[in-house]
Amino acid sequence: MEQVSFTQMADGTAEQYRYLKSVEDAEFATYPDRVLGWLREMDEPGPYLVTRLEHSLQAATRARRAGENDDYVFMTLLHDVGDMIAPANHSQAAAAIIRPYVSDRVHWICLHHGLFQGVYYAHHYGGDPNARDAFRDHRWYDDTVRFCAEYDQASFDPSYDSDPLESFEHLLRSTFARQLVDTL
Repeated sequence: MEQVSFTQMADGTAEQYRYLKSVEDAEFATYPDRVLGWLREMDEPGPYLVTRLEHSLQAATRARRAGENDDYVFMTLLHDVGDMIAPANHSQAAAAIIRPYVSDRVHWICLHHGLFQGVYYAHHYGGDPNARDAFRDHRWYDDTVRFCAEYDQASFDPSYDSDPLESFEHLLRSTFARQLVDTL
């Protein structure tokens, strides 16, 4: 692969930055494949009755069957993909991945779902199950409570008939193919 010659970004030429843009465009073209790979890597047995992939498929299937819009289903499918790259703050990592492609509301739900989900278990770890109440006055508080109640915490059932990952692939690819806004 060709390399630029500058050692400080301020010294790059227009020609070098055109080349870098072409490399970035090629990387963006393969991004859906990388994300699908992360999802597939989540299909490893773990401490739950279902794999992390199956959990995500169940949540996304529930959202799709409930008639949620494509952005919401996309977020629901990817809400835990941050576990693959940042397990200590998976919600924030997943929210960063989806941010350029979804509405502010859907991004906010993803960003905060980890904290909101704590209502179901934080007391078992000595945490505050009501930590989400710091956001009680936020306009998307109830939406995030609903996401956790209906889709996230309810999707650990080995007998649930979830849709396969392949059934979400077009949605994932078409969402990532959207024109990026405010990413630079």
